[in-house]
This record gives sequence, structure tokens and C-alpha cells, in this order.
Amino acid sequence: MLADEIIDYCVQNLSGVAVVESWGERGVFYNPENKLKRGVYVLTVKEKDGENDRSSHLDRNSVYRVNLGVRRQTFLNLYGNIPARPKKGGVIDMKYDFTANDKIMPHPVYGWLSWLCCLNPSAERFEELKPLIAEAHAYAKEKYEKRKI
Repeated sequence: MLADEIIDYCVQNLSGVAVVESWGERGVFYNPENKLKRGVYVLTVKEKDGENDRSSHLDRNSVYRVNLGVRRQTFLNLYGNIPARPKKGGVIDMKYDFTANDKIMPHPVYGWLSWLCCLNPSAERFEELKPLIAEAHAYAKEKYEKRKI
């Protein structure tokens, strides 16, 4: 799949979202009433390495990473534990190849926040991501309701 196809899927299937480009990535934010400056992250598509996130080697040709935040319990169900926050520029202490394509795994930097990721998901893997994207959207809605007051 192409990164644009994932963004298009989100825009067409998730209510109240907007796409914002910043920090070398495109973010899908829940912000239906535009009451928050950006909104609440649903997911991001990152297509290049950043100063504090080089763990997936995104500067390789045609490599991108989908990142999304799920509920803590979902992350625990998938991976068994929540890793500690890494030092600046570091990665979480979990045994994953964060450069591997088409594998749903903890986010190399933000796994401690219950974020997960997938590099270059295939169409089949994207089907597995869809329920997680739906959860990230629902979770963003909950956070939005708390923050907009």
C-alpha cells in the first residue's frame, strides 16, 4: 500500500478528522469542531527520519511508517508489557526489528505511550490495522471530549 492510500482511508472512513503536515510527517487528528489547535492524534504517517527518531531507517527509498496510539490495555494484550520511556534519541527496550516491513509492532520511541506502528503495510496487513485504527479514532474522541472543555 501507499502512504497516501492510508491517509485517504482515514479521511474517508473516520468522522471529524483532518490531516496536518508537520515535523516531517502527516498526522490524522480528531478535531471536528476545531476547538483545539490541532486536535488529538489518531495516527501519523512518517516518511523520513527525525532528530530523535531514526530507529526505523525511514530515509530508505519508499519506506514509511504508520504510527497510532491505542488504549493501554490493548497494547498490553498485544505485547505483554508497557516499556519504559527511552532516553532522548533512544528506543524502547523491546526485542523488535524496528526496520522490518509489514509487521505490526510497538512504536520504537512512543511504545511507552501505548503507540504501535507498521512499516510499509501490505493490503493484507492493513486489514489487520483497520480495527486498531478504529480504536485509535475512538480513543482520540475520548481525549478530545476531555480537552475541549
